[in-house]
Amino acid sequence: MFPDLSSLSAQLFERGRKVMPGGNSRVGVMMEPYPIYAASGRGCRVTDVEGIERIDYINNWSSLIHGHSNPAVLAAITDQAQRLLAVGQPTLVEIELAELLTDRVPGIDLIRFSNSGSEGVLMGLRAAKAFTGRPKVAKVEGAYHGNADPIEVSVAPSPTDWGDAHHPATVAATDGITRGVLQDSIVLPFNDIAATRAILEANKDDLAVVVVDPVVSRMGFVQASREYLEMIREVTARHGILLMFDEVFSFRMGYHGAQGEVGVIPDITSLGKIIGGGLPVGATGGRADVMEVFDQTKKPLRVEHGGTYNANPMTMAAGLAAMQQMTPEAYVRLAGLGERLRDGISRVMHDNGLPGRVHGVASMVAMIFNDAPFSNYRELPLRRREAEMIYALHQHLLNHGVTIIPHGMLLLSTPMTEDDIDETLAAMDSGMKLLAGAASA
Repeated sequence: MFPDLSSLSAQLFERGRKVMPGGNSRVGVMMEPYPIYAASGRGCRVTDVEGIERIDYINNWSSLIHGHSNPAVLAAITDQAQRLLAVGQPTLVEIELAELLTDRVPGIDLIRFSNSGSEGVLMGLRAAKAFTGRPKVAKVEGAYHGNADPIEVSVAPSPTDWGDAHHPATVAATDGITRGVLQDSIVLPFNDIAATRAILEANKDDLAVVVVDPVVSRMGFVQASREYLEMIREVTARHGILLMFDEVFSFRMGYHGAQGEVGVIPDITSLGKIIGGGLPVGATGGRADVMEVFDQTKKPLRVEHGGTYNANPMTMAAGLAAMQQMTPEAYVRLAGLGERLRDGISRVMHDNGLPGRVHGVASMVAMIFNDAPFSNYRELPLRRREAEMIYALHQHLLNHGVTIIPHGMLLLSTPMTEDDIDETLAAMDSGMKLLAGAASA
């Protein structure tokens, strides 16, 4: 049972703390009082170092859309590994993955690969500044776009420092971001059409790019309204400001990405996660004239984009195998499972007399134990009570064969079946019965 301070995971955590700050290399894997260490995975299930198997709804924070040990991805990796792990030259498979993505994504004429979604966003920002000659970037309050300094602002600001609702303050999300960086970052109120329009108009001469995530993961996969996106597209186009979609998560929405679903086409698109088949990947794509800032055949070179592992053949092979399997039919099937899970969680919540709503789209699911509707960060009902209930449910699920993102988010994978969803809902139901009993005690 978790937690067990005598477990192998607990021991490994203490061992890791002796050589790594915090015991590991990524903040997201931490759980209290220790993280569970994985040993192997197959399909939609992961087995930990204790030999306990669980249905995996973390899926490496969305990158494993085919779950673990996907046969086609493993075959591509095995074949590629016999020929080249890495090389200081381009390869055919890089072109093949680029052809697939430029064919599918409406806003991508040309594309460059990197090694993380953060890098994909970073190079998009740099391209926008180079192309427009302007210094400032804008993003919405409550959205996370990776660890590039200009964009790691106002991710989760508190009421003490977030400023006016119609003109949010720019708040550093972490120590180490300088005041000078903050001066060039503008924060927009999500889904507030009038206020966002006013901010964009007031900064039109200095803004290089507006970055929007059509499905904001940090807000429980709440979507930007079509009207909000259409307004931003109209204003940016009129003033020569570039629009960038961060589709690192939202590329799960459909075969043509979120932009294909909502019908709003950005100038730049950043990608990551699912396009790498489980290996590290990022990408920056966009309009041909914007992407030409990276073209080293045109002198002088405007934006240098290097990286030892950019478009490495292992990732390109894995990504190509993964994306070839993501047919329109695969997207529809996975979205159907997501809807089954959302409907089921909502039902067991209410059957047990608990308040709550289930949010998300396609294969992205988020739940919160509060009935209040919300469409932006400031309306999120994230009080201590809701957080404690989610964490209690998370722990219950760990001990009943299911692992979710501790904040209440679930990401599906193609190996999942209706039986897996029903097994998950049974564990949810037993957990919510305990929560309901504790609330009435």
